[in-house]
Amino acid sequence: MATRVLIVDDHAAFRAAARAQLEGDGFEVVGEAADGLAALSECARVSPDVVLLDVQLPGLDGFGVARELAREAAPPRVVLVSSRSRSTYRRRLAEASICGFLNKAELSGESLGPLLA
Repeated sequence: MATRVLIVDDHAAFRAAARAQLEGDGFEVVGEAADGLAALSECARVSPDVVLLDVQLPGLDGFGVARELAREAAPPRVVLVSSRSRSTYRRRLAEASICGFLNKAELSGESLGPLLA
């Protein structure tokens, strides 16, 4: 059974590229959202295994979405993504309820898989 992924990013081009990459690598993309509130709604609707979550979103940012998801009885695994480097968010990443961080340029099934193990 393929890992079910929700992609959250405010750029449609990134969502499309991430979907193509992950589906090509054997993941099942079950939904997309363009902002933090839509991410929470879509997550409740599709119950993904993993939320691929952009840090910088309109309204509620990725850290806020991750915090809200962590409060659920059975939260999905969250991987934050950004075009900025890990060092930009070092302190916040250490405190976040996530299973990993990827630079958007590094996104692939191969790079995502180990974060979910």
